[in-house]
Amino acid sequence: MINSYLHQQCSSLLLSLLTDDLLARIQSHLLDPTDRKSFRLVCRTFYRVDSLSQTHLRPLHPSIIPSILPKLTLLHTLDLSLCPCVDDSLASALSPLLGTQVKTLSLSRASGLTCAGLERLARACEKLERLDVSYWCNRFGDREALGISCAVRLKEVTLDKCLSVGDVGLAHIAVGCVKLEKVSLKWCLEITDLGIRLLANKCLHLKFLDISSLKVTSESLHSIAALNELETLVMVGCGLVDDTGLYSIAKGCPSLKDLTSDVLSALKRLKSLKVFKADGTRVSQATIETITKNCTSLTEIGLSKCIGLKDIYITRLLTGCGNLKTLNLSCCPAVTDDAIEAIATSCKKLQCLNLESCNSITQRNLHLLGSSCVGLQELDLTDCSGINDTALGYLSRCSELRLLKLGLCDNISDKGLFNIASNCKKISELDLYRCSCANIGDEGMETISNGCKKLKKLNVSYCTSLTDKGVQHIGKLEELYVLEMRGLLSVTAFGLQAVAVGCTKLSVLDLKHCQNILDSGFWALANNSKNMREINLCNCGISDAGLWMMLSNLTCLQDAKLVHLNNVSARGFEVALRACCIQLKKLKLLGSLKSSLSPELLHFLWLRGCKIRWD
Repeated sequence: MINSYLHQQCSSLLLSLLTDDLLARIQSHLLDPTDRKSFRLVCRTFYRVDSLSQTHLRPLHPSIIPSILPKLTLLHTLDLSLCPCVDDSLASALSPLLGTQVKTLSLSRASGLTCAGLERLARACEKLERLDVSYWCNRFGDREALGISCAVRLKEVTLDKCLSVGDVGLAHIAVGCVKLEKVSLKWCLEITDLGIRLLANKCLHLKFLDISSLKVTSESLHSIAALNELETLVMVGCGLVDDTGLYSIAKGCPSLKDLTSDVLSALKRLKSLKVFKADGTRVSQATIETITKNCTSLTEIGLSKCIGLKDIYITRLLTGCGNLKTLNLSCCPAVTDDAIEAIATSCKKLQCLNLESCNSITQRNLHLLGSSCVGLQELDLTDCSGINDTALGYLSRCSELRLLKLGLCDNISDKGLFNIASNCKKISELDLYRCSCANIGDEGMETISNGCKKLKKLNVSYCTSLTDKGVQHIGKLEELYVLEMRGLLSVTAFGLQAVAVGCTKLSVLDLKHCQNILDSGFWALANNSKNMREINLCNCGISDAGLWMMLSNLTCLQDAKLVHLNNVSARGFEVALRACCIQLKKLKLLGSLKSSLSPELLHFLWLRGCKIRWD
């Protein structure tokens, strides 16, 4: 008792010597969100210091905002995207509190606001520079655009999927916000060439513009070509654009570095282009030759799902791409081992390679990739049936790997995983989805848990050879926060208990079709997984009591999928949902339950902003 008392006194004395400015300096060096959370929980003094230095706020419900805002003196980013029930009355309450603090405001999906509410918030945030009003669908139109046009300091605005805003609304924004540098108009289907012309004429400092899926023609590109400071243009799904418009972009836009388009053409004079994406288009030798000759500074190439892509084209394209860092060739079945040789020979600085569904690739030239691209950090080999243990042995030389996807690769086994775990110690994401025909079992999980201590995301869904023993090894991965383990019929409550106790940072868990896990496993989750935000329990064996225990104890839970729970009654759903309805944001239930749940519960869930998907 005396030693404990002396220890507490010494600790208090040490803390008293640390002034707020020293604590703030210490806290500023904590870059990991988990470390910052631990700092916050030490004591009230640490919590107060952390609050004073908080710059971002993303509340789950708007009711707490008026009481918190005055305490956050350094706040510059307010994200209300998780509060869909934000309305004009809240805007009135918040307006006096925002002042000169907030520079970034996200109102994505907050479609309860009207033109008046938006204008009130825009005027209140005197230094507002970034505004996101995306995904308002039909609720955001020209009047709402007029409301935000009074934010004269605005530099970035995101209007993605604001389906009712048209040329008049865009004109309001362009005239009122002439300092705009970044504008995203993806899926704003009412905007035409006229609106783009007005935007280009008024906002001369634009550096980023996304017009994907707009019904614009080459006339818009003629207007955009006059933007001397434009660096990035995204125009995926603009099917009415032809070569004349692209030639205009090539002749103008001297600062353009990133062009994302699904219309390939002979773009010349773009010597500084760094990112080129042409996913889903038809490519020809002439196109490849033009890119190779004129775009010599490329660092990222995207050719996913391209029609007509051949090894010889890839070899020619990559010849002058010594600085390439990202290459996406996913879903290109004509890509073979010859392309791998070209990548290994020309792209020694490569960091990210996507070869998903390139079924013609085997282990033949992967030894070149393993020895040449030693800086490779991300590799996607999903559905590459030619990948085997020998291939994994070659790839294990890439010791910088952070992400490795091997889903649907049926020819790998625990031996291949041993090679990866022995040499790739930095892996944080591993995908083994549906390696059901492969020999991925408990021994493989043991080697992964011993070698890949930094693993944060793991997918072992439908790896049917896994048992409780293998899942217990997964429980040793202390950094794990996303675990997908669908369809593991040999796993019981004992395996889940090990995961719950060992993986305390777990926030996303998928247990769909894990039918042999009973309540004792779910009780362990309820008592230990306090950070759980998303869970899938579809087709599980959980009971009324287990579901209530889970939902009432997981206080951070926001997304729950609860379909086909045969052991849970309608009354069980009612009681369990009442226990967690305050924080839930997404919920998936059987349609037959709609008439069984009380109208009061459903109304309360709606008021709290919870979106229910009836299956």
